[in-house]
Amino acid sequence: MATCIGMVARVGGTVLTALKPVARQCSRQRTRVFIPHRFSHGARSSLYEHVREGYSEKPELDMRAVCEETDKVIANVENRKGDLRGDDVRNIVCVWQELQAVKTEISGLEEQKKHISDTVKALVAKNDKKALGNLPEYTQALQKGREIRNRLNQLYPKETELDQEHYGRALRLPNATHPDVPVGDESQARVVELVGQKPEFDFKPRGHVELGEELGLIRQRHLAHVSGHRSYYLRGAGARLQTALQNFALDTLQRRGFIPMVVPDMLKGAVFEGCGMQPNAHRSQVYSLDQARFPDLNLAGTGEVGVAGYFMDHAVNWKDLPVRTVCSSTCYRAETDTGRETWGLYRVHHFNKVEMFGVTADETGEESSQLLGEFVSLQKEMFSALELHYRVLDMPTQELGPPAHRKYDIEAWMPGRDSYGEISSGSNCTDYQSRRLNILYEREDGSLQYAHTVNATACAIPRTIIAILETHQTKDGTVRVPRALQPYLGLEVIETPKYTPLKYIGPNQPSRPPRPAPKTR
Repeated sequence: MATCIGMVARVGGTVLTALKPVARQCSRQRTRVFIPHRFSHGARSSLYEHVREGYSEKPELDMRAVCEETDKVIANVENRKGDLRGDDVRNIVCVWQELQAVKTEISGLEEQKKHISDTVKALVAKNDKKALGNLPEYTQALQKGREIRNRLNQLYPKETELDQEHYGRALRLPNATHPDVPVGDESQARVVELVGQKPEFDFKPRGHVELGEELGLIRQRHLAHVSGHRSYYLRGAGARLQTALQNFALDTLQRRGFIPMVVPDMLKGAVFEGCGMQPNAHRSQVYSLDQARFPDLNLAGTGEVGVAGYFMDHAVNWKDLPVRTVCSSTCYRAETDTGRETWGLYRVHHFNKVEMFGVTADETGEESSQLLGEFVSLQKEMFSALELHYRVLDMPTQELGPPAHRKYDIEAWMPGRDSYGEISSGSNCTDYQSRRLNILYEREDGSLQYAHTVNATACAIPRTIIAILETHQTKDGTVRVPRALQPYLGLEVIETPKYTPLKYIGPNQPSRPPRPAPKTR
């Protein structure tokens, strides 16, 4: 892999030259920067452990930009929602500076060691063994060799320690932000486009839970002892609606050249971290399996992680770019009990989602922006075909998450909630994920370059079901099926099923029916 080389070899000398004033500053702050407990800032780095065990190359982070544009990086970090601050960025630069100094010293000493070894071999070859001890140059070479070995024995552990600290800190840095992204929290989101008209009713629209229960589509009641809070069942036309939406999205995208994929639901922590997620963080939304039985396995909260893992440590051929992939998977998210959306399908622990994922070149710097625009256009095409009213939002800095350079959300109008609700998002992650996961592409001349990655939701099933039920409900309690979905669902209208709903006979009810009498023999 011609260009898949360590960043030290490419940029180490440049950074050291450019940052001599910083090096002096860092040396004064030495006791503040290096603290006894490594990784004391938070969770362990699964990605670093993955690399140390030899599974992948080290992430080649763009430290040149961090070191040469430190103030810009600090401003970007402080505009985002994460826990990093300006001092953290300065410490990252200091650790990197010292690591490069140690690497440079090691390189120089190893070169001297090789030269001394060659000198000793030459003296041994030219002189009698008994006479060697009387040769000053021989004894001096042996003494110098011992001094170099002793120094290297001190530097190697220091290099390992600094390398671990560098990645533990630097992997937490977010992606650079597109200059047009609004600064601030979600209230600063900019409406890019409004599509369609809000539905008008001559009756008070009902919510999706009420509609779903009456039509036998959704069950959430009496599940705490079965599957826990924020869980649900879909039955009858509800289950068929999920399958119809999945197939509608998959067919739409495959007609546009997307390659379908089935991905694992369980993945290693390194893949999550390489995507910009933190499975080991406090109150993470990632479900982790029993570590005693399944070390470092986690349930994916989005198909993006599985598809990114497919491309990890691989190079895409130039002629195949951009690669457009679509997958349908079950997603698991440990939604925290914030008190928001405790009822209904809007915020649940598990759901099915159709996801778009793209890998593209980075020759002009615009390829991934163009691919994100294409993905958003496809989202709009599908939601318009479902006859929904929605708006496209350019999301602000605090809503980007670590990997996104730019992110668009689409919110559909949900009449039962009397508000817009997010049904999809699309993000341009530029080379953030590819540098961490070693996703490259091979140019026509055989050289390798870090790819850009783009992801977008094609259809998040539960929230799309909310929008469809609440938008297309009728006065008599039925739901009109959008024309584009009718071939997949086999229905024009969702009506009350002919079978009788189940009757709850468990405890905690005012009038519990009598239990069956014992059988007589």
